[in-house]
Amino acid sequence: MAFFFEAACVLRSIISPHDFNYNTDGYEGDPAEDRKSQDGSETMPFIDESPTMSPHLCARGQDGEAVSPTPPEGLLPGGDMEKGLEMKKLVLSGFLASEEIYINQLEALLLPMKPLKATATTSKPVLTVEQIDTIFFMIQDIFEVHKEFYDALFPNIQQWDEKVTVGHLFQKLASQLGVYKAFVDNYKVAVETAEKCSQANIQFQKISENLKVKGPKESKDCTTSATMEALLYKPIDRVTRSTLVLHDLLKHTPKDHPDFPLLQDALRISQNFLSNINEEIDPRRTAVTTPKGEARQLVKDGFLVEVSEGTRKLRHVFLFTDLMLCAKMKKTAVGRHQQYECKWYIPLADLSFQTLDDSDSLPNVQTLSEHEIEEMKIKISTIKSEIQKEKKAQKGQTRNVDRLRKKMNEQESCLLLHSPTIPFRIHNKHGKSYLFLLSSDYERSEWRESIQKLMKKDLQACVLSSVELQVLTGSCFKLRTVHNIPVTSTKDDEESPGLYGFLHVIVHKAMGLKESANMYCTLEVDSFGYFVSKAKTRVFRDTTEPTWNEEFEIELEGSQCLRILCYEKCYDKSKINKDDNEIVDKIMGKGQVQLDPQTVQSKNWHMDVIEMNGIKVEFSMKFTSRDLSLKRTPSKKQSGVFGVKISVVTKRERSKVPYIVRQCIEEVEKRGIDEVGIYRISGVATDIQALKAAFDANTKDILMMLSDMDINAIAGTLKLYFRELPEPLLTDRLYPAFMEGIALSDPAAKENCMMHLLRSLPDPNLITFLSLLEHLKRVAEKEPVNKMSLHNLATVFGPTLLRPSESESSKAHITLASDIWSHDVMAQVQVLLYYLQHPPISFAELKKNTLYFSTDV
Repeated sequence: MAFFFEAACVLRSIISPHDFNYNTDGYEGDPAEDRKSQDGSETMPFIDESPTMSPHLCARGQDGEAVSPTPPEGLLPGGDMEKGLEMKKLVLSGFLASEEIYINQLEALLLPMKPLKATATTSKPVLTVEQIDTIFFMIQDIFEVHKEFYDALFPNIQQWDEKVTVGHLFQKLASQLGVYKAFVDNYKVAVETAEKCSQANIQFQKISENLKVKGPKESKDCTTSATMEALLYKPIDRVTRSTLVLHDLLKHTPKDHPDFPLLQDALRISQNFLSNINEEIDPRRTAVTTPKGEARQLVKDGFLVEVSEGTRKLRHVFLFTDLMLCAKMKKTAVGRHQQYECKWYIPLADLSFQTLDDSDSLPNVQTLSEHEIEEMKIKISTIKSEIQKEKKAQKGQTRNVDRLRKKMNEQESCLLLHSPTIPFRIHNKHGKSYLFLLSSDYERSEWRESIQKLMKKDLQACVLSSVELQVLTGSCFKLRTVHNIPVTSTKDDEESPGLYGFLHVIVHKAMGLKESANMYCTLEVDSFGYFVSKAKTRVFRDTTEPTWNEEFEIELEGSQCLRILCYEKCYDKSKINKDDNEIVDKIMGKGQVQLDPQTVQSKNWHMDVIEMNGIKVEFSMKFTSRDLSLKRTPSKKQSGVFGVKISVVTKRERSKVPYIVRQCIEEVEKRGIDEVGIYRISGVATDIQALKAAFDANTKDILMMLSDMDINAIAGTLKLYFRELPEPLLTDRLYPAFMEGIALSDPAAKENCMMHLLRSLPDPNLITFLSLLEHLKRVAEKEPVNKMSLHNLATVFGPTLLRPSESESSKAHITLASDIWSHDVMAQVQVLLYYLQHPPISFAELKKNTLYFSTDV
């Protein structure tokens, strides 16, 4: 009893009143009260990644408005170097001052923790040990990280000159951001626990409402009061502020200064961290009160494609803490408030995922052909180009731009509705099931994990009355965090258009596996508003540290993000998912990295690490613009096969079709014709280069290499051979005629022209083309298994076989989507598709039938 009394006295001393207060500088976050939404409900923090002007460069005027700081005397005069040095010091000094305030705030949070723990073991505890650990989770670790950083940075600022380096300190701070990940994951629970404990215990309420924060060292005996809720928000705010200051430091650090690469690295780590954190916290996660007085929280929402009666419907799905609601936007009159209409809801207590045993096969769903999908992309790209031209025109009318934007929005919405193919089925225990189609496994995993996390709690089945359902559906408009479907027509002009070209990625290794596993990775990038799987590593069997070191070349079409997913390979054939007829492999982790143009467009490889579910995946990447990557360069060494004219190779080999083409086709048909995504999925670049070198050197053991090599590498080698021909297979001379022929409307005229063009090709080119044509048709026959249609194959090979050798080099650098999906590129696809869809073409018949094919070239 005496022990409890002594601890209680310590607690009372913590909340004793003080006479002083102070204003914090611009790096301090707003108090909790400022984080209220317009309807008064509290919101979940969202970490801002935008590189705005650093807050510490603004002071507060008497009215509280930000005013420009007055520079220290002697700052502005002098050379650029001197000004840059002074500005850097100013940035660092401001940040150091805010760092001191932040440390004091963390210290204020930690102050009641020890006495609270002391009372927890008595007969009358204020809080339980579990509650204390939840509320103060990771605060001590964060405090130690920043105290060490502050103590190291302080003497550098005191002895400031041009030789002082601080980059290593910021790099180390960025490398320790992992402590914030754990804090953010626990933040919501910590705040909820603190709130419940305040309501249940008056003593803790007094403590949590009046914590004392020390002032800066310069101020004498200065303290201020803060609530526990406000202080718990500080780490969320701080991780953003640290990123902002890195932007300012880089602005005022010369590129040849030792700090520059270290600060760049620190910024990269921080931005990647923020990107992954923002994926997990909602900017406006708001609570709704249920009739029982409990808080129903919005956890996740987004646009999904639902299959309803065999038809695709775009829905807005809301995941709450106790139920899942599927809604659509009502059509309203102009000027009327928009509202949602509930299509259905499932209490999470009644929800289950499809089981492998009793799942029905995927119903017949309306789908567009690959050709129609590509046509949509063409239209979108053309409209984008028109918008850009309209804006540049001196008399560009806003009305015209708005009209074009509306038109583009319709096309993009249609594309997003018809492009998803990955099934995601959920069941109501009472019999009804619902099917969504998603664009990527990453997205499906996100929804599944969010639902499973909520289902671990003790959920009670709930039945909403019609009034309750109406109120909840009505609140969705305010609660939603995703306001628009992911289309470019809704983006600001200032937003990055993304990258167009080729991203080279080397997946090095994975670390942190607790048990041996059969592991592989897949790579996804975004394109036209949705994500597409682009590459897959080989399976590394029975290991805790898979080391792939596999390189891939991924085509980017306005991409802004790279995703990596780690899977454990399942070899149990009984575990078939009937929705997509594939064995279900377990996702072990997933993560993503933003494709920052300034970072990836360097000529050097850029190494990075993505942390996912305790697993670290190490990879490197570099970017090549499309015009450089697709440029045809003749080989200086004529003894090889790559970059050498096809007529030279066939004459040397005394063959009608180059040996490399024959062998790659044979190997693909032997063991790759059933491979999903054959010719679309990237092969490992190092394997492709090894095969290239072997064919160039005419190595004796080439057949042994082919039999041992991954089939995607062999497919990639064949594509590379045609891409590196000094002249396209269908020749530069005939290219304009092919473009004119495919544009003809009359079927008979088109047939006459297209066949005559084939006949006009040199024999080695024609025989090789016909050989490839028949091979691709055989691949497409297996489309139900390999998912490669004739149009898919035409998209892959068309530009490779037709793209002229010189015209590309004369064009300006390609940056817009309209340049990628240009009419030329699509016409190249259409030419190959025409021949793929044509009945078998015989070389002998083609040569014999010279009278019919008489169109001049």
